[in-house]
Amino acid sequence: MCGLTGYWPAIQKHPDDAALAIADAMANAIRHRGPDDQGSWISPAGLCLAHRRLAIMDLSAAGHQPMCSHEGRYTIVYNGEIYNYQQLRDELAGDQRIDWRGHSDTEVLLQAIARWGVVPTLSRLNGMFALAIWDAGEQALYLARDRFGEKPLYYGYAGDTFVFGSELKALYAHPDWQGELDDDAVSDFLRLCYIPAPRSIFRNVRKLMPGSLLRLSRAEVTAGSWPAPACYWSAAAVAQAGLATPARGSEADLINETERQLQAAVGARMMADVPLGAFLSGGIDSSLVVAMMRSQSARPIQTFSIGFYDHQYNEAPSAAAIARHLGTEHTELYVNDREALDVVPLLPAMYDEPFADSSQIPTYLVSKMARRHVTVALSGDGGDELFGGYNRHTWAPRVWDMTHRCPHALREKVAKLLRSRTSAQIDTVFAGAQRFLPQRWHIRIPGDKLHKLAGIMGAADPQTLYADLVSATRQPAHYLQSGATGTPNSTLFPPQAGMSMAQWIMLCDTQNYMPNDILAKVDRASMAVSLEARVPFLDANLYAWAWRLPMETKIRNGDGKWILKQLLHRHVPREIVDRPKAGFGIPIDQLLRGPLRSWVEESLTMARLTKHGVLRPCAVQDLVAEHMRGHANNAFLLWNVLMLTSWIEHFKEMIIL
Repeated sequence: MCGLTGYWPAIQKHPDDAALAIADAMANAIRHRGPDDQGSWISPAGLCLAHRRLAIMDLSAAGHQPMCSHEGRYTIVYNGEIYNYQQLRDELAGDQRIDWRGHSDTEVLLQAIARWGVVPTLSRLNGMFALAIWDAGEQALYLARDRFGEKPLYYGYAGDTFVFGSELKALYAHPDWQGELDDDAVSDFLRLCYIPAPRSIFRNVRKLMPGSLLRLSRAEVTAGSWPAPACYWSAAAVAQAGLATPARGSEADLINETERQLQAAVGARMMADVPLGAFLSGGIDSSLVVAMMRSQSARPIQTFSIGFYDHQYNEAPSAAAIARHLGTEHTELYVNDREALDVVPLLPAMYDEPFADSSQIPTYLVSKMARRHVTVALSGDGGDELFGGYNRHTWAPRVWDMTHRCPHALREKVAKLLRSRTSAQIDTVFAGAQRFLPQRWHIRIPGDKLHKLAGIMGAADPQTLYADLVSATRQPAHYLQSGATGTPNSTLFPPQAGMSMAQWIMLCDTQNYMPNDILAKVDRASMAVSLEARVPFLDANLYAWAWRLPMETKIRNGDGKWILKQLLHRHVPREIVDRPKAGFGIPIDQLLRGPLRSWVEESLTMARLTKHGVLRPCAVQDLVAEHMRGHANNAFLLWNVLMLTSWIEHFKEMIIL
């Protein structure tokens, strides 16, 4: 894992040594992504490339970047891992002699591009990556990002200079940088807790979409134009192809093939010349990853988990039980409120643009702990999106089926009834009732979920229902001075023909929530401590297989991830793993009312909000008061507001408000 950056001025303003010094400064801004080595390079056309290296494969100088192809046409800076690079290397060497300099995947990637071209090579890759390639033959720059968006890539303009990098802070280091706040991006953020690609927080910068390739010429840089990226791979197209060619066989056959696919994906991600381990939350997905690792390793797997003293959010005992059964070398860290709060001031710099999934705190803490022992960690992310693991995959279709036939007036009455009690009151009622119910019927934070249900009962169509489910507020404009409404639902969540509602929601999560929230969170939290995180469930072959599976192998009797549970039961006793899902969450609502209350009140004063000029002070103050009095649980929206104001304070010198 590494960090890349670079720039291409419309007019060369500096001699080569000064131009390279700028590129070096941009790379140094993301040193945490690659503390082992640094390099920079300038082309005769004035394009500068720079790189920070975290050495994982081929620790020698043969893996140094920027790297030129053997014949000299292509030069690359690259962040990520190509898991099938050995197969590609064998294929390249099959019909002619190649004098390899080392055994890095970067060299194989370059030679593949030299042999087959950029687009055909991208289609052959199985891995996670962001890359920039200079083609001296075409005098063109290519930027590309992996299929699912595991690795980030920003690009845009600083004055008349085209700039790009793994993180925004690399762009901030360019001397011509000025960032103009994008009001619609702020609106999207308040609603979703992340800024969906291709938007960034700035008008003059975009995120390259997953599975996309951008080609840029000198003429386009001179004109300051924004060429449209090309899509070389589509999650939706692969999903549709899978539905058109469903897998056949008995349930045992389907489970066996799923195990084979997952085992291959995990095995490919265990390649490393440095120590390797895994995050273990105690859930289905991370437990399966560790079980697959154990079956392919002669040594015990190193596993890592975070624990909380609040039992509703604490999965550490379950993780420890699974670790004992699988014989891992397990390390756990119990986090108190103070340790969690100490991370909060680090978040704006860690994420570069507003980001407000509160599980960013435990994700950073478990990454920091793991980095003391390993350089690479596998995670269980992606299993929910592929196999129907989120609650919304099961109950959103049921809610739609039940409500859309009911008269609107009746739905409003039911919604009013659900809202007539506070979240805390509903939690108390459920706590008493759950003592008499089976474990699988237990619901975490039921008050919040029933209030969410009340909010979506008036949805006119499935698209609106899903949008409301994943939104912290349906009216972000109410809190913004600009009144911006953000990206339309039709753009964010386009309909797909031939899919059930559950399948469509799973695809929407794969295309939006997963890259913009889950993968961004894991990348920034792990890279902040120079740890490489790998995600086996996002193997291209496993994804294609998952969409060929019948829906009843994913969601059965209202329960998600059925096939993964059957597979896990082969490796871990049922009684250890059959329990409600929790994940790396934190009790953010309680923290905001308790230990974080003084910080909330100091951060959201009328004076500070007025000075920023972004949020409507009175609307925000009402939001805070309602939450602090316990009249509503506004924790998610309030955390969004706090992350926005913290980001503005931290980067105020970089922003044109």
